[in-house]
Amino acid sequence: MAVVIRLKRMGANKKPFSRIVVTDSRSPRDGRFIEEIGHYDMRKSPAVVKIDKERAEYWVKKGARPSETVKSFFKKEKIAC
Repeated sequence: MAVVIRLKRMGANKKPFSRIVVTDSRSPRDGRFIEEIGHYDMRKSPAVVKIDKERAEYWVKKGARPSETVKSFFKKEKIAC
């Protein structure tokens, strides 16, 4: 099973926000996930990103691959990927 760290879209119409989740790569974007490790609110100015660093590092050490967007968040938060 290939594990990835990616965004899951949440929120009502015209009011989106995203959760950062660890999931199987075969799952749909908004489908099942293993664990939620943070959230991203793009509607605020500046955008708000909160990540549980310990859990993110744990999953990366276990072999989870972050998406390009999540990888950029990890660089800003200084999380090794």
